[in-house]
Amino acid sequence: MNSSFNIESFVRPNIQQLTPYHSAREDFEEGLLLDANENSLGAPFTDESDLHRYPDPSQKKLRQLIAEWRGVRKENTFVGVGSDEGIDLLFRIFCRPGKDRVLTVPPTYGMYTVSANIHDIAIDEVLLDEETFQPRVEAILDTVTPETKILFLCSPNNPTGNTFEADKIEQLVKKFPGIVVVDEAYIDFSDQESWASHVATYPNLVVLQTMSKSLGLAGIRLGISYAQEEIINYMMKVKAPYNINKPTAELAIEGLENWRTVEFHIEAIKKERKQLRNKLEELNHVEHIYPSDANFLLVKIDNARTIYQQLAKRDIIVRYRGNEPHCDSCLRITVGTPDENERLITALKEIA
Repeated sequence: MNSSFNIESFVRPNIQQLTPYHSAREDFEEGLLLDANENSLGAPFTDESDLHRYPDPSQKKLRQLIAEWRGVRKENTFVGVGSDEGIDLLFRIFCRPGKDRVLTVPPTYGMYTVSANIHDIAIDEVLLDEETFQPRVEAILDTVTPETKILFLCSPNNPTGNTFEADKIEQLVKKFPGIVVVDEAYIDFSDQESWASHVATYPNLVVLQTMSKSLGLAGIRLGISYAQEEIINYMMKVKAPYNINKPTAELAIEGLENWRTVEFHIEAIKKERKQLRNKLEELNHVEHIYPSDANFLLVKIDNARTIYQQLAKRDIIVRYRGNEPHCDSCLRITVGTPDENERLITALKEIA
């Protein structure tokens, strides 16, 4: 445990001094509500959700359900507009524009770089091991400067699909002198345990998750951050007053209440992932299929860009990843339904 880590010393001074906007619904959620200039006549259609009223700015019910789901406290849980809001808030809280730096381990999720560029934060990169796609711990620690504030680790990683070894993540959480973000968008497709329950132990650990993948709710844009209460309090302080709308919260709650169905879907996707791998391995122009703990496969294939374009002409859309480090001539292919995967395989056979 990094017991000497002091969150306050990492938070930007203007954020420490920030007085957040005080929402009307923080005071009262029920009663004769004449305090927030809402439209008292209601929505212009049949509305059972009282959409003319602002949502709970703290999303207490939703956060409590999520906390119980992952075995943490509500106070360790934040909900945002996708994981992207969590990433954006961490930059705004901990990184001074034009002064501080962050570390990424390519190939990885591209939004870390986009958000860093938006906030004028310099990026240092330490490539993953070329053979194992695992983080190189010593090389990462050697790259740290006094201005390095955040390390981003995506596990299972996008686009490689592999889960980072637990001992490597633990070493980095213990030794990295800043915030370590473990992005677990695909964790439910992996056999490895989530790091969410460890946020109570490590004061510098932030775990990101999403309802877009295993819960199949990409359209509602609901992301989750887990961290020690001090970090969550800063995220609550900096976020927009009503960042999660009522329909999103209601659908997220419904998703969590149907977890048995989610588990069934996860197992079905994992089974289909194996079937898709087996069928791809039979194709002559497929050179290598990397191990995956996610709902996609990274596939090294002859003439990947050409095949990507030819698939697109047949309205089969995959992701070309040959322009990323260690991913020469690679396509990232999402595991579809059995019928979708069969259509993909048929097209690949015809293209070859």
